[in-house]
Amino acid sequence: MRNDLKLEALEQFVAVARNRNFTRAAAELNLSQSALSRSIQKLEEQLGQPVFERKPREVLLTNLGTLLLKRATDILKLVEDTFAELSEAGRRGRIRLGTIPTIAPYYLPGLLGTFATEHPDIAVIVQEDTTEELIKRCSHGDIDLAILALPVIAKSIEVEPLFEEELLLVIPSGHPLEKAKSITAASVDDYPFVMLNEAHCLAENISSFCRKQSIQPLTIERTSQITTVQELVAMNHGVSVLPEMARRIDGSGKRIYRSFSGEKPVRTVAMMWNPHRYQTHAFHALQEHLRRQSKTQHPVRRHRANSNPPTTTPSRQEG
Repeated sequence: MRNDLKLEALEQFVAVARNRNFTRAAAELNLSQSALSRSIQKLEEQLGQPVFERKPREVLLTNLGTLLLKRATDILKLVEDTFAELSEAGRRGRIRLGTIPTIAPYYLPGLLGTFATEHPDIAVIVQEDTTEELIKRCSHGDIDLAILALPVIAKSIEVEPLFEEELLLVIPSGHPLEKAKSITAASVDDYPFVMLNEAHCLAENISSFCRKQSIQPLTIERTSQITTVQELVAMNHGVSVLPEMARRIDGSGKRIYRSFSGEKPVRTVAMMWNPHRYQTHAFHALQEHLRRQSKTQHPVRRHRANSNPPTTTPSRQEG
């Protein structure tokens, strides 16, 4: 039996156990459901006992399956870490970096430019996705490091805040608020809002700020891209609130960015990684580069220690 048991079978078993469903696991593995079912059936025949209790809408682990899941996870992690360590020895470094769409186009170009100058031997492979998917990928070892916004709700994941970023009001040029001496949250309560859709935690950051200020702006349009929000604002569809890093690369004169007076809306940018995975030289190099960049480029809004623990505060996940 030991000679016939393959790592591929263990990977498939772990995928079914994680999804608790053959259909979802098959889609994740890019296999047909019938092929996956045959593979699990062969594994059960080799073990002499079932590893899953099959129900109409889900599968549950048997006692044997629970034991196998722990062993299989340990085996697969050891194999992956071994190959990662062997690959690093004598080969060009590589790191898989994940990030969310409301950070990627505004923060990564400068960050990766300076990193490439300092570490020309390290290749950074960028993967853009939602917070929820980045957490899954980080947990499974599909990415090495991620840059996203707090809060992050996940087990066995390490999260380190990097800096706080102000969220700014963006209005079309010529808007009545353009020449206002100060702008409070109440100042925008009567204007229609263009917002990112609710898959983005940036939308929740803005909604949370409005709730604290006891206002409820009327949202007339939602979109999935910051650039679309900017263009709709320029076309006088409404006003919006966007990250300061988006303002820095906005060269259009059609939009005006203003800071709120009093308490200002902010978001906290952080990096996330799985401390239980093998961490290469490339990983540590990019991690330290992120820390240095956040100190030098964001000295005023550097995240305050002891505020809002990142792994416990509940929130909508972002894309």
